[in-house]
Amino acid sequence: MLLHCLGVAAGGGYPQWNCACAGCRKARSNPELGSMHAGLAVSGDGERWFLLNATPDVHHQIAMDRCLHPGPGIRTTPVAGVLLTDAEFDHTIGLLMLREESSLTVYGTYPVLEALALWFPVRELLSDYADLSWSLVEIGKPLDLDDRLRVTAFLTGSKAPRYMGRSQLHRESKEWEMGFRLEDKVTGGTAVYAPTLPRWDEKFAEQVASADCVFLDGTFWTDDEMSCRGAGSRSGRSMGHMPVSGEDGSALALAALPAKRKIYTHINNTNPILDEGSEERRWLAGLGIEVGRAGLEVEL
Repeated sequence: MLLHCLGVAAGGGYPQWNCACAGCRKARSNPELGSMHAGLAVSGDGERWFLLNATPDVHHQIAMDRCLHPGPGIRTTPVAGVLLTDAEFDHTIGLLMLREESSLTVYGTYPVLEALALWFPVRELLSDYADLSWSLVEIGKPLDLDDRLRVTAFLTGSKAPRYMGRSQLHRESKEWEMGFRLEDKVTGGTAVYAPTLPRWDEKFAEQVASADCVFLDGTFWTDDEMSCRGAGSRSGRSMGHMPVSGEDGSALALAALPAKRKIYTHINNTNPILDEGSEERRWLAGLGIEVGRAGLEVEL
């Protein structure tokens, strides 16, 4: 199984267009320090690839990864589908970029697919532009994407996108946020991709206990990061993201896993771990934890 990191920034990207925090100023002055939105590409054979989320940067992400380039036919593409971890804008807007008469399969839970049909009507908008199939994902039920690659969705949180308002679907459904456990049926390699994680509970611990590689939610360093940086008033946990640091943060739990690779993704522009020279980044390195970047490749 091949895993290609396409970017690690949380919603808004890095730098964020309307943010003047220290990190964004630094990345704006030095574009090589910036990052596109968090996304991953996975393949069992190196020929057919599946995107984990379709970000606003998806066309640039495809252009920067040679394995995702079209060919040999003029309109053939190795990108076979998109696995959605939720229905948030920063993970679904890219579907609008993947039109141009593309033939792809989009995978999501029932509420995610319904949200994209009715509240953020991507499905209707694309119906005359692309040959997209919409495939239901059932939590806990393994799904074979091809002869080699198997994926199983698991719940990470129940927070619906804000655009859902007080809809009945919002109130009744809990299957809004998920991670994916990816398995290569030939090598036995396993990876977990979980860009949103409000809590590290027993169920999540079961998913990552035997994984060879874990890509994990690294949105905020502390729970009060937004207010401390003057970038907002909401806490990280209220937005569905547990902090990286602290005794009850994700880093210590991640470091204790037997996984060969432990990698943070979905990192907010205010998070100091985006700075390679920061103390926070060095602390993670000492724990054996990496911070993802576009171009990072893992083979399992």
